[in-house]
Amino acid sequence: MIIPKNVRDLLGINEGDFLELRVENGKIVLEKERKVDLEEVERKFEEHERRIAYARRASLGDLKGVVLEEEFDD
Repeated sequence: MIIPKNVRDLLGINEGDFLELRVENGKIVLEKERKVDLEEVERKFEEHERRIAYARRASLGDLKGVVLEEEFDD
């Protein structure tokens, strides 16, 4: 299958890229194949968020002993 250069340029398709071909609602859909699995990336981000969640939780007394005036003095 030959894809016109202006279409390749518009979609960022280069020689050697893998394309996904499928049929949707009776039409042929051709997309550039992703190099990463977005679902896997999302799972990794969720796992990372769970692992660092403790760092975001503030508790009463976190600022105990902090004098705000000293924080802004220059």
